[in-house]
Amino acid sequence: MRKEVRALLAVLLFALPLATAPFARTSQPQDEKKQRNEEKYREKLIKEVRHQLLLLPYYSVFDNLAFKVEGDKVTLSGQVVRPTLKSDAEAAVKSIESVAGVTNNIEVLPVSAMDDQLRRAVYRAIYGDTVLFRYGESAVPSIHIIVKNGNVTLVGVVDNESDKNLANLRANQVPNVFSVKNDLAVASK
Repeated sequence: MRKEVRALLAVLLFALPLATAPFARTSQPQDEKKQRNEEKYREKLIKEVRHQLLLLPYYSVFDNLAFKVEGDKVTLSGQVVRPTLKSDAEAAVKSIESVAGVTNNIEVLPVSAMDDQLRRAVYRAIYGDTVLFRYGESAVPSIHIIVKNGNVTLVGVVDNESDKNLANLRANQVPNVFSVKNDLAVASK
């Protein structure tokens, strides 16, 4: 009797992992499939948010709009010259069907005649350069010029490190600029 019980226990011990193995194998591809679907959903949402922000009518070279997607919630950040652009950006993102909530952390830059003059001067210095002018040929130029209280921040994407350095040099040559922060990214190829 004891031998039979031991034999039965041995069979059960070896058979149980084999019986559950097919179930464990099938759940893993389902998890991977779910993860891939979530990633596709996230990429699609990122593209749609970017598209909606680029379509804003008053979005210009002097504004910087950025965002972060966490699930179905979007956090907006950046700096804008016009207060209406801040509310327009929030409304545009809220209108996306799959967005559940929007946190608007966009900063409205202070009104300043001196900053307006610096914006124009830095724009001419950068986009008037024979090497950098090509970055200004699109509807929304890829080098954004943010001016706050005489301090300039360059944001956007350039093709190479020398263009990044040249934009920084041109902005630093503008009179009455207190400082230049170069946050330009170099496009990966």
